[in-house]
Parts: sequence; structure tokens; C-alpha cells
Amino acid sequence: MQTQIRVLSEDEIQEIHERSLHLLEKTGMRIETRKGREILARAGAVVNKESEIVTFPKKVVENAIQTADRNFQLTGRRPKWSFQVNRNDCTLCLDGEGTLTIDRRRQNVRPSSLEDLSEITRLADALDEVGVYWRMITPHEIGDRMHDFVAYVISVFRNFTKHVQDPLTSPAQAPWLIDILETLFGDRNVIRNTHPFSTLLCPQSPLILEEAYTDAYLALKGLNLPVAVMPMAFMGATAPASMIATVIQCNCEVLGTLCLIQAHEPGAPFLYAPALSLMDPRSGRYFSGAVENAVMSTAAVEMARFYGFPVMASILGTDTAGPSVQGGYERAINALPLLAAPDIAVGPGLFGGDMILSFDQLLIDTEIFRMFRQFRRGVAADSALFLDHVIEQTGPGGNYIEHETTLKQVRSGEWYIPRLGVHESIEAGWPSAQPRLRADVREKVVHLLKTHRPLELDAAVEKELQRILDRARGVPGRFNLV
Repeated sequence: MQTQIRVLSEDEIQEIHERSLHLLEKTGMRIETRKGREILARAGAVVNKESEIVTFPKKVVENAIQTADRNFQLTGRRPKWSFQVNRNDCTLCLDGEGTLTIDRRRQNVRPSSLEDLSEITRLADALDEVGVYWRMITPHEIGDRMHDFVAYVISVFRNFTKHVQDPLTSPAQAPWLIDILETLFGDRNVIRNTHPFSTLLCPQSPLILEEAYTDAYLALKGLNLPVAVMPMAFMGATAPASMIATVIQCNCEVLGTLCLIQAHEPGAPFLYAPALSLMDPRSGRYFSGAVENAVMSTAAVEMARFYGFPVMASILGTDTAGPSVQGGYERAINALPLLAAPDIAVGPGLFGGDMILSFDQLLIDTEIFRMFRQFRRGVAADSALFLDHVIEQTGPGGNYIEHETTLKQVRSGEWYIPRLGVHESIEAGWPSAQPRLRADVREKVVHLLKTHRPLELDAAVEKELQRILDRARGVPGRFNLV
């Protein structure tokens, strides 16, 4: 059977659900967008115009849960590449928004650059395990005009050929994104049916849905885009000082936002994606490496499965600013939610509370993901794998090295053969193991960046994208990426 970890009982899951329904009906959320409040009012929610508080009758929440599409595929530019959610599979999603980068050549920490963004995106494109793009870093040179936004989006699709997920910060960006998507993928029907792009809504804890990001999402109506809802509750600061209470609050924030999504575009594909974390009680800072983050992330996966939703889980957090013993054990413990079977796992490649990019660590985290995927595979109980006849043939005192089934099983996936690390005798490998491992990872980064070329765009597509970029140069206003 497959390996499966649980942190909530069935009774606790039901209790979280019932308490969430009660809080949504009695306390509600502050919905800061007027358009959003109007949509919710038409769907049966109760709106207080003065306070902007919206409360959600039970039937409104239950209808939203039933209406959401939970069985869909994510695609990208790469031919024949797709990821089907809710099929007991998992892919990696890049972590996001690091402001600093460990220079891959000099190994010093410095502000993140546009070149870093381009390179890390191409590196991720070269890794089969990374199926979903997030913007890993915020380059210090990036501008805040519409031209900068359009140039950024075009660059993403040039460098990453699998699925792209990104939020918008202004409704004014929506028509430009739609033009780019139609140029790359075809008309709206194609986009609606294939889902090459998804977006992200992050309710502000506790219990607020902000105006700009939400109105930007609402401006994309008609594309049937998958939406991941990711409140980032901070236990002890923006959420109660209890793990189960933090799970309840985040569940409220996800379900309240879901009500708006389904009232706006019934049947929109939905991803349950809360990122639950802990406050360090010694400093009040984000406690990225805390074991409780792994526990709450696992609980979030279980709540998503209770509703039948596909789920994004946050993993691999660490407080350290670079590779270290502490970083190793914190990342290992925070990878445990992978054994709860999320669809998408967010978190590789960043240090320092998700603020410092490491090219090397992206490869190491991908290796951790592969190993946990093998752990998740479990002990296959197929009758052909019991091999009792082989035990009978070999008998007491024999060995299996030369038996024909051994080579077959090694090649079958029963073994995971690591792609990184030193795997030699103590005498041969130990004295130089650490320097060799680091050198090996850096060589692989260099090799992948040198040899991997994302699928090129057709000349006619490039020409149309350039037209869109040229038109964006004259658009007034400021539109920050973050």
C-alpha cells in the first residue's frame, strides 16, 4: 500500500468544517472590493455596506463547494505535457518572491536580478519534477509600468513551457494577459478547456479579501481559469495561537473566497491552497523551519480531501540563510506533507524564510522531492512482487545478486537510485564528500543552464508578442508586480 500520514481524525475534520460554517455565517469576512460584495449579495450572502463585512449562510457555502470544478488538467506550451489534478500524483511548484539571491558563481548574497529570474526559470523548465511556475524572485531592476508587466509575462512563457501560475495586481493588467494567452494558445475556448495558466488569490489573514488583487481576478471572467486560494495565516500573530484554530481560520478564508469565485464564474476550477505558518515566540518573526508548519500543512491537505478539492501544500521551509545542517533537518521535516498526497507542492529553492534564492538548492530540493515520492510509493503488494518462489529457489545461505529478478526489479522503480550525493565506501568517499557534493550540484546547474533550451516560439507568435509589448509602452499608470 502507499504511505499515508494523517494528523486529523475524521471527527476533527468534521469539527473544523462545522466550526468554519458557523464562523462564516456569524463573523464572515471583510470583502474590500465593491464588485465582489455585489456578486456575493446576488448569490445570497449578507452584506453590510458600512463595514464591508460579508457573512455567508450555510447554503451559500455548500453550494460553492458543490459547484467548483475539482477534476481538471493543467497544461502549458510544451506539447503533450499536462498534469491532471486529483489523480494521486504530485508535481513541484516553485516557491516565490525572494528578494535576495545567492550568486551562483561567487556564492555571495546580493539583491535578485532580472538575469537571475530568467536563469532560475529556465533551470526549473529543465527539471521534469517542476510542473508549475511561480515567480521565484522579485528582481531589483523591475519597473512598475504596464510595459514592464507585459515584458515580464512574455519572458515567463519564453523560459517556462509547463504550467504558469501567477496573480495579477490590477484589473488593468487583465486585458494584456488575455492578449498574450490568446496569442500563445489560441482563442478563449482553447484556454477555457486546456488551462495553460492559473491564478492565485491570497486572502489577508485574518478574514480579509483585498480589493486590487481580487478585482484583477474578477477582470479575467470568461477564461475559466483555475484559481488557487492561499491565505497565509501566521499562528500567534494573524491567526490564533493554536494549530487547529489556525486551520479553522484558514479554512474559513478559503471557503469564503471560494463563494466569491463560484458566484462570479460557476464551475471555475479550484485549488485549496492555504499556507499555514508559525510565529517564532522568541522574536515575533516568521518561523519558517518550524515543525508545526509541516503539521498544519498536512492538516490542510486533509481538509481539501474532505471537500474533494485538489490541493497545493507548502513544504521545505527553513530559517537558515544558506546550506547548513539546520537547513537540512528543517527542510526534511517540512517535506513530510508530501506523504499526505497533495497535488502540488510549493517550496523548493529558497532559504531565509523564503527570501533568498539558491540555484543549487533547487536541485537538492528536487532530489528530496524524488525521495519522498518513492517513500509515498510504499511497499507495493502486487502478488508478482512477493517473490516467494525466488526465496524458495535461493534457499538458506544463498544470495540474490545474480538472480534474474534482481536486475529486473532494480530497473522497475523498486529501487530509487539517487541522482545527487556521494554513494561510495567510507574510505573512498567520506573525506571529500561535502565539497564533492557541492561541486557536483553546481556542475549540474551550469550544465542544465548551458544545454537546456526551452521550446522556441513560432516566428509569427513572436511578432505578435512584440506588437503587444510595443503597445504597452505608451500606457500610463503604475502596476507593481507584487
